[in-house]
Amino acid sequence: MHGHSYRLEVAISGPIQTQGPSRGMVEDFDEVERIVDERIVDRLDHQNLNDFVENPTAENVLLWIWQHLADDLPGLDELVLWETTTACAVLRKTAS
Repeated sequence: MHGHSYRLEVAISGPIQTQGPSRGMVEDFDEVERIVDERIVDRLDHQNLNDFVENPTAENVLLWIWQHLADDLPGLDELVLWETTTACAVLRKTAS
């Protein structure tokens, strides 16, 4: 058993909002951070990833994260999970 200090990058895409509280933004960074914290960080931080993901490679963890963010972040475009300062996995939305 060993641990990592993962770093997660979340990229979203979409139109720049012209009205409302997110005017001038695709999505408010504070809202993105709140969703990521609630859905991912609060659930996985200091936990055994084997309890959430079978064979928790960086790639499989990214798939799990995507599945848990996609409904709340419809503009989700890319996730990058850094396992170390020099090693990461990237998951991008595929064109349909």
